[in-house]
Amino acid sequence: MPAAPVVPPSMQAICFTEPGGPEVLHLEALQVPQPGRGEVLVRVMAAGVNRPDLMQRKGLYPPPPGACPRLGLEVAGEVVACGLPQEGTPMPALGSRVCALTNGGGYAQYCLVPAGQCLPWPTGFSAEQAAALPETYFTVWSNLFMPTLPAKGARVLVHGGASGIGTTAIQLVKAFGGQAFATAGTPEKCALCEELGATAINYRTEDFLTRIRELTHDQGVNIILDMIGGAYFNRNLKSLTMDGKLVIIALQGGAKAEQADLARIMTRRLTVTGSSLRPRDSANKARIAHELHEHVWPLLDKGSIKPLIHAVFPLARTDAAHAALEEGNHTGKIVLSVSAD
Repeated sequence: MPAAPVVPPSMQAICFTEPGGPEVLHLEALQVPQPGRGEVLVRVMAAGVNRPDLMQRKGLYPPPPGACPRLGLEVAGEVVACGLPQEGTPMPALGSRVCALTNGGGYAQYCLVPAGQCLPWPTGFSAEQAAALPETYFTVWSNLFMPTLPAKGARVLVHGGASGIGTTAIQLVKAFGGQAFATAGTPEKCALCEELGATAINYRTEDFLTRIRELTHDQGVNIILDMIGGAYFNRNLKSLTMDGKLVIIALQGGAKAEQADLARIMTRRLTVTGSSLRPRDSANKARIAHELHEHVWPLLDKGSIKPLIHAVFPLARTDAAHAALEEGNHTGKIVLSVSAD
């Protein structure tokens, strides 16, 4: 039997004491946490950077009760310690390489993760590629493909098509037989969306509602995955076909919609829903992980779909990674490389 990995008593982790800009982030030496029941300790090799991290750093998105207060919602690395098993939840083996949706604390050399939120690295993936998966794939799958897969040929509009969420959604919609449309703000980002298989709409030069009506011959789309919120709400409703569904996952364009067309929701039998991933309990996240492992991981293993990585920063330059994400010029994911030294 191979020896258990050696775990040091302390680690480096990104912390901040007061809300603010990227400059408030700094490295601190902290004690390595010990896994509790149903948890594993992961030696982090890479961690994804996501907009909820930016919001939490600004003081706008407090972690849910019981969650780690430090930043970092997805990691890839090696399992180096396991807590007592929890009934019904398989524990990853010591030494196995996993990517995981965390409950916080991923910007560190070691991170505690509920065992049910771990998935194996897809075949041939680097640490950075594996770390780019959990947050976007959990989000897209739970909002577009659960509880049932969309019908073959479903028309899906993805706002922010060149983002980590957007590039993931486009690929999954195409992989499962849907027709993808995507909005993006530059010709380069539109070209990327087209390369991934979507019909792209430049929202800076075109009205997406007008274009959707043209492209679908006035039928509209079946589903919209929206991260803009209030600023797009009424145009989103008008872009949906009968029995269409609007899924709101972020509020970058505001939390309020003026003069919402409620009559349209009724007469067109529209569904408007929203969700946030982080506050879900571990059992819910484990169900998402199980479905991803069954339906999506084979596609990643074959190379049919893959994460797009815009840039990789060392852990000590997390401030620069946050600044890059805030600038909005990225395509795909921004990732931190984490050294155990």
